[in-house]
Amino acid sequence: MIVERLAVIGVGLIGGSFALALKQAGAVGEVVGVGRKPASVEQARARGLIDRAGDWSEAGQADCVLLAMPVGETETVLRALEPHLTARTIVTDAGSTKSGVVATARAALGAKWRNFVPGHPIAGSEQSGPDAARADLYRGRKVVLTPDADTDPHALAIVKALWQAVGAEPELLDAATHDRVFAAVSHLPHLAAYALVDELAQRADRDTFFRFAASGFRDFTRIAGSSPEMWRDIALANRDALLGELNAYVAALQTLSTAVAAADGTALLEIFSRARDARAGWIDTQDL
Repeated sequence: MIVERLAVIGVGLIGGSFALALKQAGAVGEVVGVGRKPASVEQARARGLIDRAGDWSEAGQADCVLLAMPVGETETVLRALEPHLTARTIVTDAGSTKSGVVATARAALGAKWRNFVPGHPIAGSEQSGPDAARADLYRGRKVVLTPDADTDPHALAIVKALWQAVGAEPELLDAATHDRVFAAVSHLPHLAAYALVDELAQRADRDTFFRFAASGFRDFTRIAGSSPEMWRDIALANRDALLGELNAYVAALQTLSTAVAAADGTALLEIFSRARDARAGWIDTQDL
């Protein structure tokens, strides 16, 4: 057993899957769930994701607290939690952006900041809520931890051990690098999918387009089924890095537009071939 009591703030897909996997691995004694919606917390208890519902005081007494709610709620949650945290309680998060979370945690936690370990599991689904949670969500997936020089080594070791217990592979990055990387490979694709579906949905003859859309459209736009609230918060929290990637993507689309307009098959073939080869190389690394 790694920790006796785990508190999970946000008992949906991310938090619920983490708790369930730890329980099945025998890595945690009791799991206390805290959430905005009592019905969701009860749903998580009924599914066996958590052992019971709790409040801020009980969460603060836990050995470890996982924050698994939208990043926009981080400051509110940490300020509510901070008065109840013991000197030994480790706090970590699962947010998709890190620089803003780190700054917020430093301000909200004060001296208890040393026990905060910023994290981001690279796993998920377009589904949400306790019913979407599953014990294998993190198996074989990376989780990025972004500690700094002030982070307590013991806290970092415990958080790493918890993620390893659910089958994840911890890696360390600094927060700024994390945000720059994930603006490109995660946040931008979500915005692109949302933009395409929204643009089609606003057309007067949208039903015709959706009637003939097939697997390519479904695969490209799958992530547009994700939580709008969560992705609103991510887009705002990682605004600077994301704007840079959006501008680069707009420039790439303009290059394609110019080639199509000019009937420049050579340029199109070069772009498509380069992209195909890059993706194939990436896929090969995923199969290792």
